Amino acid sequence: MTSHASTPVQPPTFPNDPRPSRHRRRMITVAVIPTLLTLGNLVCGFAAIHYASKPIGPSNVMGWSTLTIAGGLVFFGMLFDGLDGFAARLTRSANELGAQLDSMADMVTFGVAPAFMVLRLVSYYYGGPDHYTGILGPDADNFYGKFMWGVAAFYICCTALRLARFNAEVVSTEESDHRYFRGLPSPGAAGTIASLTLLHQHLVVIRFHELPPEGFERTSALLLPLATLLVSAAMISRVPYAHVVNRYFRGRQSFAFVAWLMLPIAFAVWWFQVALALTFTVYALSGPFQQFFGKKGSQPADHNPVS
Repeated sequence: MTSHASTPVQPPTFPNDPRPSRHRRRMITVAVIPTLLTLGNLVCGFAAIHYASKPIGPSNVMGWSTLTIAGGLVFFGMLFDGLDGFAARLTRSANELGAQLDSMADMVTFGVAPAFMVLRLVSYYYGGPDHYTGILGPDADNFYGKFMWGVAAFYICCTALRLARFNAEVVSTEESDHRYFRGLPSPGAAGTIASLTLLHQHLVVIRFHELPPEGFERTSALLLPLATLLVSAAMISRVPYAHVVNRYFRGRQSFAFVAWLMLPIAFAVWWFQVALALTFTVYALSGPFQQFFGKKGSQPADHNPVS
């Protein structure tokens, strides 16, 4: 008698399938809720690019600037990105397919969309709205235009490398292995660029009523590419960054910690765009600051990197 353990498993057959049986593959199933959340992240990135490509100015969405909507959609994508991982852990459906799909969605929302947003903003305000000639690129007639396009392309490449490194290196889903990032995570980099874009549009449209101080446009055209370069380099670095949720919001914390947490929340109620930009900028700088000025021996162990 032949045991079941020694009996080869036959692949499923499909009627009218012209392929030889050896080429037939077992159908792959996916977890519905985590997959839909990941695709929601992807759609947010695509929508952000769509709104960033429109003429800069008030839109039909609550009168917000088109770039404001684009920046907000990046943050909505960030929300979906966090929820899909939570849903996958909750339903115990995390798998390789979901991880690859998540990285593809992140590439659009946290890579292509922020790069296009900053390129669009700088192109429009570089010489002032009255002198807008189109999106800066390699065919620009000045060095700054060529340089700015190169900065955006560099950011996209660094995002791709950051996500690919995560896929190649991460081997564990244990929470203890996800208390630190190795390199600035792509959502943190995208959040820095998106929050600075939101702050810029708030100042121009709301604070200055479309009449900003002289030189503001050119100043922003210099500072945004600089911030983009810095977060690009931080993504491909090995500088440790704290996983804020796992380190500070899970488990129990001291009463003083909760009390201090109310300070930035109260600040954000009155100056939301400023608080958002400060929060992401401080986080982007926290890794290098801890690396160079932290106490010796306080560096985290070499935990697995997280995207």
